[in-house]
Amino acid sequence: MKKPNILLVEDEENLHDTLRLNLELEGYEVSSAFTGPEALDKINTEYFDLVILDIMLPDIDGISVLETMRLSKIESPVLILSARNSSADRINGLRKGADDYLTKPFELEELLLRVQKLINKRKRSRTESSGNDYSFGGHSVDFKAQVAKLKSGENVPLSKKEAMLLQLLLDHENEVITREKILQTVWGYNVYPNTRTIDNFILNFRKYFEEDTRNPRYFHSVRGMGYKFTP
Repeated sequence: MKKPNILLVEDEENLHDTLRLNLELEGYEVSSAFTGPEALDKINTEYFDLVILDIMLPDIDGISVLETMRLSKIESPVLILSARNSSADRINGLRKGADDYLTKPFELEELLLRVQKLINKRKRSRTESSGNDYSFGGHSVDFKAQVAKLKSGENVPLSKKEAMLLQLLLDHENEVITREKILQTVWGYNVYPNTRTIDNFILNFRKYFEEDTRNPRYFHSVRGMGYKFTP
């Protein structure tokens, strides 16, 4: 039987080594990452039954890694490790798509029990998560199929980057999303395109969804700040 595969993302070496050793003793296959970019590289090229994700990471923080995973439709369970123990931090982590949240310092036995619970839950139910569809103004978007269904009846296929940017905006309705946030979350840590690329994507969204592209109702550019979706 294939061992469950865990990605351990933790930059504190002593803790990383301790966790890796104990996870392997429990019978798990463990891959390591020490930075946000390294984690994203591995997540994008390999399937994991669970990701154990520290929040405070070099280059890209754990929450941004988590958001990028979910926008990319990578549904592996995520257990967050964090020194931040306020209810607001826990709620934010869970809202962004984490499946569990464990604050440091923690008992090793508790972590191992949570890991086992998440992996067993994943085994029992490989069903796709809900929330693949979003509707506004008579239009709907099927993110799983990467298709926009316009109120005119036309179906418009979306590229992966279009779907990721669209979901980022829709997930943060009425909030201004900065160019930096978009570039980091959608394009990644070291592949920043020309910022005009984002403008072109927004223009595409207006062509798809707006009745008057010069006076948009839904997709707004906020000068000097970023972009906003208003439902």
